[in-house]
Amino acid sequence: MKRIALSLAGLGAIVLVVGCRMGPNYKRPVIANSPASFRGITAPDIQQAPGATPLGAQKWNTVFTDPVLQELIAEAIKNNYDVKIAADRVLEQQAQLGITRAAQFPTLSLGGTFTASGGNNTSGSSSTTNSGTSSSSTTGNHQYGGITASAAWNLDFWGLYRRQTEAQRAYLRATVWAQQATYSTLVEDVATDYYELRTLDAALEVTKQTREARQRTLDLTKTLQRGGNDTLADVKQAEELLYAAEANIPDYERQIEQQENQLALLLGRNPGAVKRGWAIADTPHPVAVPVGLPSELLERRPDIRRAEELLVQANANIGAAKAQLFPQFSLSGEGGTSSSQLKALLDSKNFYYEAYGSVSQQIFDGGKLRNNLRYYRAQDQEYIDTYQQTIAGALRDVSNALIAYTKTREYREKQEAQVASATVAVRLADVLYRGGSTSYLQVLTSEQTLYSAQLSLATAQQQEALSLVTLYNVLGGGW
Repeated sequence: MKRIALSLAGLGAIVLVVGCRMGPNYKRPVIANSPASFRGITAPDIQQAPGATPLGAQKWNTVFTDPVLQELIAEAIKNNYDVKIAADRVLEQQAQLGITRAAQFPTLSLGGTFTASGGNNTSGSSSTTNSGTSSSSTTGNHQYGGITASAAWNLDFWGLYRRQTEAQRAYLRATVWAQQATYSTLVEDVATDYYELRTLDAALEVTKQTREARQRTLDLTKTLQRGGNDTLADVKQAEELLYAAEANIPDYERQIEQQENQLALLLGRNPGAVKRGWAIADTPHPVAVPVGLPSELLERRPDIRRAEELLVQANANIGAAKAQLFPQFSLSGEGGTSSSQLKALLDSKNFYYEAYGSVSQQIFDGGKLRNNLRYYRAQDQEYIDTYQQTIAGALRDVSNALIAYTKTREYREKQEAQVASATVAVRLADVLYRGGSTSYLQVLTSEQTLYSAQLSLATAQQQEALSLVTLYNVLGGGW
C-alpha cells in the first residue's frame, strides 16, 4: 500500500512540476478612444473631482437622506426576492466551483469484506474399508476478511482541469457582480417608486386645494348671479371647473394605491400602505456632485465587471478546449489485504498491490474537438465585443444622466417661476372679478393656468429627484 501511494504521489508531483497550461492567459482588452472626462460636465456643481469620493462610490444612505426612504431601502435589501434569488445563485456557483476543482485531485476509495460460515453438516456419504463401511460428516466455522483500497488520478498534464476551474471561478465572480447589480437596481427602483409616489401625493394635494378654490369661486359666482352681476353661463363654467378637479381626485387616489402596491412588492411585503417622509418639493440635492473619471467605471459598474468576468471565463475555456486535443494521462492503483483469519489480516504477507497508468489520444471524432475550440474562440471574441459595448453604453448612460441632472434643475426652476406668476395672476383676476372690472373668463383662464403649472411643477420636482437617482446608479452606486 505504501509503495503504491508513494509511486502515485511521486509521478503526480512530476506532472505538477512539468505540466503546462494550454491557451492564452487573460489580458484586459485595450479600450479605444476612452475619454478623459464625461460629456455633460457643464454645471458649476457637477465636477470631475479627482480628489473627492465619486458619487457612485458613496453609500446610498449618504446620497438619499430622507429617513423614511432610507428605511424602505434597508427593508428592501433585507426582504426583496430578487436579492434573495441573486444570493442563491452565488451559493450555487460556489458549489459548482468545488465540483469543477475536484477534477484536479485523485479519487480514493476504501472497501472491506467479511464472510463467516459455520454449522454441523452430515453428508450421509459412505465409504468401504477393510474394516467395513463408515459415514462422513463436517463440523466447523469458517471466516474470511479483506480490505481493499483503490486510487485513480486523471493527470492534468495540459492544464485542462485547471483551465476549467479558472473558467468556473470567473463565472462565480460574474455571478457575484450580477448580485451587486441586483442591489444597485433595487436601490434605484425603490428610490424611483418612492419619488413617484410622493409626486402623486403632491398632485393629489394640489388637486384638493384647487377643488376648494374652485368651490369658493363657484359660491361667489352664484352670489353675483343672484345679484344680476353674473350670468348663468358663468355659473355653469364654474361648476364645470369644480367637477373637473373633483374627477381627478379618485384617479390620483387610484394611482397612489397602485404605486404603494408596486413599492410593497420591492419591499417583500403584501400590498398595503407605505410610510411617507419628506414631500417631493423638500427633497434635497447635493450641492456638488463629484462624478469621478471614466476609467473608474471599469472598476465600479457591476455590469462592466460582470462582462469582463465572462470574458475571463471565455478565455479560460479556449485553453480547456485546446488541452482536449492532446493525449490524456491517468494513473490508477489498487491494494489491500485478505486472510481467512481476521487476526492475520494485517500481516505483511497478506498484503498485495498493483499500479498502472494509461494514455489515450482521440484519433477521429468527426471534428468535434476542433470545432469545440473554434466555438470558444468565437465566443471569446463575442465577449470582447460585448465588454466594449457595455463600456460604451455606460459612458452614454453617464453623459445622459449628467445632462438630465442639469436640465431638470433648470426646468424645475422655470416651473417654480411660472407657478409664482400664475398665483399672482389668479389673485389679481379674483380681485378684479369681485370688483366687476373683468369677466369670469379671466378668472377661469387664470385658475386653469395655475392648476396646470402646479402639476407641472410637481412633475419637474420628480424629474429632478429621479435624475439624481439615475446618475447615482449609472456611476455604479447602490451596492
